[in-house]
Amino acid sequence: MISTSAAAAVAVSIAEEHGVRVRRPVVLQDSFNLRIHLRPAPIVARVPTVTALGRARPDEVLRRELEVVSYLHKSGAPVVPPSDLLPAGPHVRDGVVVSFWAYVAHDPDYRVTPEEAGRGLAGLHEAMRGFPGRLLYLGPVLEEPARLLELLDGEVEADVLARLREAHAGLAARLEGGPVQAVHGDAHPGNLLATPAGLLWNDFEECMAAPVGWDLACLLRTTRLDGRAALRAYGADPDDPCLPAFMAARALQGTLWMLVRALGIPSEAAAGRAALEAWLRDPSGVRR
Repeated sequence: MISTSAAAAVAVSIAEEHGVRVRRPVVLQDSFNLRIHLRPAPIVARVPTVTALGRARPDEVLRRELEVVSYLHKSGAPVVPPSDLLPAGPHVRDGVVVSFWAYVAHDPDYRVTPEEAGRGLAGLHEAMRGFPGRLLYLGPVLEEPARLLELLDGEVEADVLARLREAHAGLAARLEGGPVQAVHGDAHPGNLLATPAGLLWNDFEECMAAPVGWDLACLLRTTRLDGRAALRAYGADPDDPCLPAFMAARALQGTLWMLVRALGIPSEAAAGRAALEAWLRDPSGVRR
């Protein structure tokens, strides 16, 4: 996996080639992806790091995200837009993929309420229904975990890997929940930024074609707020019988990504193991 310093150097180099002066790049986040504020420019560079391990074509993932968010921004939806100060990308150099986004000042301590999250997601889904592009049906839920399971072969106990594979194999037949449309893919309150312009949705890298039940399950499972209240604010029934299958799939997806992150970042091994043990206790995804 590429180091933080190497990824930052690539992002800065590409930005400067497009006339952006970067005096003091600041790492905003270094987890599954690297986000760097290219100070003093109001630009955030995003580089897939851990996520690049689990995706055959991370550039295609960023291209899809940029297309969806550009459409939403032009439609007036509340989203953090791609940067308009240089080509947003995706740029590929030496195996490193970079996209550029507008830097938006926000309050990281703001606590999104269930009502804000639910109503915000309802409005986002309404805006996303008009997206004219083609998105993979449940790609981040069905296709990406298959690749993650391959990476984990030999890294976890054989019997545990067999359980993970069996759970994944049974998902496709279970994940049915009404009409399909473009959805956010990772719709939890952590991806809502409290800005002077209001709450803005961020991080659409898992956007896909799916029933809205997928995003509702993401919101229902969050530990950041009362998910049941958020779904009621959305206008959905938190006891909808279609939701448990999505919750189980979300729990499996999250567990696999935590385990793969530990492969790329050894210091995260304990967190990965804790996620696995939680899933083994309750693969339904109901407990959080």
